[in-house]
Amino acid sequence: MTVFELAALLVVLAAALGFLNYRLVSLPHTVGLTVMGALASFALVGIDAVAPGFGIRAVVDAVLGEVDFARTLLDALLSFLLFAGALHVDLTYLLQRRWLVLALATFGVLLSTAMIGLAFWHLAGWFGFGLPLLWCLVFGALISPTDPVAVMSILKTLGVPPALEAAIAGESLFNDGVGVVLFLILLAAAGGGEALSVGRALELFFVEAAGGFLLGLGLGWIAYRAMKAIDEHNLEVLISLALVMGGYALAGRLGVSGPVAMAAAGLLIGNHAYNYAMSDRTRRHLTDFWSLLDEILNSVLFLLIGLEVAAIDFAFSHILAGLIAIPLVLVARAASIGLPFALLRGLYDFAPGAYAVMVWGGLRGGISIALALLLPAGPLRDTVLTATFLVVLFSVVVQGTTIGLLARRFFGRELAREG
Repeated sequence: MTVFELAALLVVLAAALGFLNYRLVSLPHTVGLTVMGALASFALVGIDAVAPGFGIRAVVDAVLGEVDFARTLLDALLSFLLFAGALHVDLTYLLQRRWLVLALATFGVLLSTAMIGLAFWHLAGWFGFGLPLLWCLVFGALISPTDPVAVMSILKTLGVPPALEAAIAGESLFNDGVGVVLFLILLAAAGGGEALSVGRALELFFVEAAGGFLLGLGLGWIAYRAMKAIDEHNLEVLISLALVMGGYALAGRLGVSGPVAMAAAGLLIGNHAYNYAMSDRTRRHLTDFWSLLDEILNSVLFLLIGLEVAAIDFAFSHILAGLIAIPLVLVARAASIGLPFALLRGLYDFAPGAYAVMVWGGLRGGISIALALLLPAGPLRDTVLTATFLVVLFSVVVQGTTIGLLARRFFGRELAREG
């Protein structure tokens, strides 16, 4: 298949399954696409098991192989989705919660990785599908960061207080950079290629995360100055598109974090440029353009998450590992949020229910699956990939559909007052 044919197939599937979800199931759009994609994959795999002569599984595997989910997300979709999400984050509230966001995006990820890795290692031994400790820590690193794409797509429908929304969004925008660095270090050590080193970890973190942040701010400032010098909405939309595509490609060449760069650039454009460089007409056009692009790419991404069911080896031991991992991830999330909350309670006045919403709203998504798909082929990869997929599926379907109920329980009166 050509690139155009593949893209056309994915968009057609997203539109068709989205229509069926809207008419028949009425789940939230991204959740519905994930569920419908997973059900479609299960159906195709089931048909292939009953009638292998049709060769359906081979066709599905070939299509998924051409998509290359990990590269598609990490090298293509992620830059657009992070920028679009960051445009809507209020920088004022984010700066008010900056120490909380920093603690959650760094210490929280480290604590969660250690807790999940150690607990998963012990439980894997007890249940007889033992995994090396380093591989369990690799799993902890890839599953600990909340997925900014999943979180931002759900946040748009919650209507939680602005300060809490900024904290949740800020954490999700920046903690994936820390998680990816941890993942790469641990994966290198697990593969025998590089010994674990605190100094090396700090070096990678500052080069990738801090370098990406500075690059994003620098490129965002250049785009802001260009937008301020003109008043032509189509050209300013094109400048924003050039910022995302060119900036992400440049970050890859420089060896810094592209996701962090796009988050920083999006925050600058969505706050500073919106307020000081754009007319109302330009602001409206830019918002509409990125909202539409965000919706289309989110649809394709969550459809792909569902379709990846066909790539999973659902052996009993792998499913058991995934079912064990789900409560471990939730407990680690509760601890990694709870400790920063306790330490910073004197600095911030946390609203009742903020802790519960942040714990349950820490959704995992495509980034975790993409990282798991980057693991070298083998039985260890199959176990980690299946566990990752089941955690993500639970997160998107169960947490994604119930977080709104939790938010309304704690903030219903305030939301009604605002409405």
